[in-house]
Amino acid sequence: MQLSIDLTGREVLVTGSDHAARQAVRRYAAAGAVVYRLSTPAGAAHDGPLPERPFLVAAVDDGQPGWESLLERCAATGIPVAAEPAAGPVGHVTLVGGGPGTTELLTVAAVKALRDADVVFFDRLAPCQDLPDLTSAELVDVGKKPGHHKVGQADIEKLMVESALAGNNVVRLKGGDPYVFGRGGEEVASCVAAGVPVRVISGVTSAISVPAAAGIPVTHREVSHMFTVVSGHAPLTEKEHTHLAGLGGTIVVLMGIGTLHQLAAGLRKAGMRPDMPMAVVERGYRPGQRTTIADLGTITSAAAGCSNPAVLVIGEVVRVAEANRGHAEAAADLDRLAASLLGS
Repeated sequence: MQLSIDLTGREVLVTGSDHAARQAVRRYAAAGAVVYRLSTPAGAAHDGPLPERPFLVAAVDDGQPGWESLLERCAATGIPVAAEPAAGPVGHVTLVGGGPGTTELLTVAAVKALRDADVVFFDRLAPCQDLPDLTSAELVDVGKKPGHHKVGQADIEKLMVESALAGNNVVRLKGGDPYVFGRGGEEVASCVAAGVPVRVISGVTSAISVPAAAGIPVTHREVSHMFTVVSGHAPLTEKEHTHLAGLGGTIVVLMGIGTLHQLAAGLRKAGMRPDMPMAVVERGYRPGQRTTIADLGTITSAAAGCSNPAVLVIGEVVRVAEANRGHAEAAADLDRLAASLLGS
């Protein structure tokens, strides 16, 4: 059960060692509470004055013995206690896959990493709009846009390493999965070279989730038993077009609006038939999500107004989605008719 309480101006006593409690202190202060500290069961000189009766005691699990008597006194006097996790070890980096941009598709591990972070470096494809609700860490926007890199990749890696070496728990929050065109391998290598501990939390890749948001399965029995994921940032070579056209199955292209013309022309030249169905799914899971469906021969003109972030899907699975959409719309019509008859 989760409860929301307005802590603005409320006195909150956070217990636990300074290291273990540092993030809990920051979270409660960010929530507007007046935070007091008790670093040991007996108190310490630097703890300062304590409230006579705090509104809430936030008990951080720091592994020290002796806190039981305080918690018993709280229970006896009716002071609520909130159990808080201890902050993790300092000076490490966690690469977190943020999925396609909606908080609902963040993994449990991603949410925990954000909660425990001291600094979060994020980009525009991650679910950044909800970060203030997920973490009290310092938030640094290093987002890159096509043709305009707010912070260069080398500078991002330098910032991450320097922050970790300064003793922070650093989260690099990326859209999708760090290892699917996310340059996660480069960032891990930078941390390893600097002697900074690093781990990777996988995310839900947009290569699968964004087509799914449009009702398109990347594989389907007796239609497609494989799918290939391609980066759309740069035009493919003639050889790559030939290989793709000959593979069969489904082709998924990430961020491919800028190279859509070359892709469609290259696949047709390589022998893919012009009536192969194709979909462009823009802004998956975000406001304004839109799907444009055409075929390989007409997609360039049909998608003239489309823009990134977008996922392109090429293959017969697009027809599966269209058929399913028709059934879903028919079912919805029946539901509306039934509701109307029952209402009359």
